Amino acid sequence: MANLFARKPLDKLMAEAQEVGEHSLKRSLGPTNLVMLGIGGIIGAGLFVRTAAAIADRAGPSVVLAFLLAGIGCAFAGLCYAEFASMIPVAGSAYTYSYATMGEFIAWIIGWDLVLEYAVGAATVAIAWSEYFNRVLGWFHLRIPYEWSHSPFEMDHATGVHGMINIPAVFILLLLTLLLIRGTKESAFVNGIIVVLKVSIVLLVIGIGWGYVNPANHTPFIPAPMCGLDRGPGSEESQTRHAHRHSRFARHLHRSLRAVFLRAERCRHRRGFSDTWTGGVGGFRH
Repeated sequence: MANLFARKPLDKLMAEAQEVGEHSLKRSLGPTNLVMLGIGGIIGAGLFVRTAAAIADRAGPSVVLAFLLAGIGCAFAGLCYAEFASMIPVAGSAYTYSYATMGEFIAWIIGWDLVLEYAVGAATVAIAWSEYFNRVLGWFHLRIPYEWSHSPFEMDHATGVHGMINIPAVFILLLLTLLLIRGTKESAFVNGIIVVLKVSIVLLVIGIGWGYVNPANHTPFIPAPMCGLDRGPGSEESQTRHAHRHSRFARHLHRSLRAVFLRAERCRHRRGFSDTWTGGVGGFRH
């Protein structure tokens, strides 16, 4: 029973991290790559989708208070991860930290919890991407049939058609998997391109929208609560919840990418570690 809580000594972790050779992990991500991964996790569907829904249907101008509170929480989380990374300067993952401080059993639980989180998060975001892809096809008067773009647990109440398999979501996951198999550097390069695109969109919106700011719209700063909203499948509230469900897991996809970068190399080389920047950057992404 005592072995379940056996901790891995820090000296052993450090010794494994310093190993070189066939079974060691080669550092292929530098500070720039890791910072780009962190930015990619921060700027996602939560910014592009959830913010507009929260302003229009809920908080109004007072949404800036939510951003301030979230920023304070992220700062403290980043400090915690930076502290972990400085105390245990190896892989920078929750699994390693828990193995060194709380024992093997707790690390085992956290490891499987991370696997579950990555699986559910990546699947949910892939489903969201599938819906967006169908909307883009709609611009060209094309559309993937309902049964081939939804799971067997979903049904179109208007037509009674049941879903069979979400082919676009499977294709997106397969495409990302092939990218990860290709290599860590290639995956980080593609992530960098996506981050540049997203930051450019944000700056473009700010630059164009700045001229349309009307201070009169900031009153009342905190809108009165609304009652009696239609809660049907097509209502604004339903659509808001739908957008929230997708944006909530968007950051998990980027966390999955970072984790798979590390774990894919470990599967190839059996052991290794990433830069301790991962700890600090990863903390601010939360």
